[in-house]
Amino acid sequence: MIRLSPVLAFAALVAACSPSPTTDTDLPAADVRSGYTFLTAETQAMQDDSFANPGYLWVDRGAALFGSRAGDAPSCASCHGEGLTGAAATYPAIDAATGDLLNLEGRINQCRIRHQNLPALDYESDDLLALTAFVASQSAGVPISVSTDGAAAPHYRNGRDYFFTRRGQFNLSCHQCHDENWGKRLRGDTISQGHGNGFPAYRLEWQALGSLHRRIRDCDAGVRAEPKAFGDPKYIDLELYLSSRANGLEMESPAIRR
Repeated sequence: MIRLSPVLAFAALVAACSPSPTTDTDLPAADVRSGYTFLTAETQAMQDDSFANPGYLWVDRGAALFGSRAGDAPSCASCHGEGLTGAAATYPAIDAATGDLLNLEGRINQCRIRHQNLPALDYESDDLLALTAFVASQSAGVPISVSTDGAAAPHYRNGRDYFFTRRGQFNLSCHQCHDENWGKRLRGDTISQGHGNGFPAYRLEWQALGSLHRRIRDCDAGVRAEPKAFGDPKYIDLELYLSSRANGLEMESPAIRR
């Protein structure tokens, strides 16, 4: 008997379940569910327990970085006090000074350059993950509320186009997996809706904390498309679309994901 690899099995599942051609229909707001609901009870319990959740190791490191100074540079805390409660739930957002769309990692690096005279941190470095996790954790329980109008509108459209575009050797789109087939079983796993409200998240597959862009890169590689660089503008546009379709979901970072 021929056994399909998980990716090939998934491609076969999507091909069998998806209408042809795929329709560009957004997920109805009434159906929106956090990835938390697709976890096993044991994994949910791990996320809920701040002592068992490994993501809090990065949160603690981020809290230390937030309050410390590098040379003569002011600390983050010197401007923001104890933190930035609720801020992470509004990103990605347009920077008023430059007109650029920034995600949370981009805002942190912009603050380092503009206000601390420090170099930007490398994407996916432990320090940037830690600072992002600390700031995001202060919005835990806050509903996502990103803006997609005004200067953000073209970025939203670009991100939505990316979500609905088939790519890679398997010719699959994000929409086919996370809108049309969410909740279906795949080799003992359950397909989620692909929301980013838990990121930065600790993924059991990685055994480490990672950004949403790392997860998106894994998805692109999974359909055998060429992943883009961390922080690529197209990924930031996609991140805005993903956040907009999750508007109203509570922030969970540092979440646990499979």
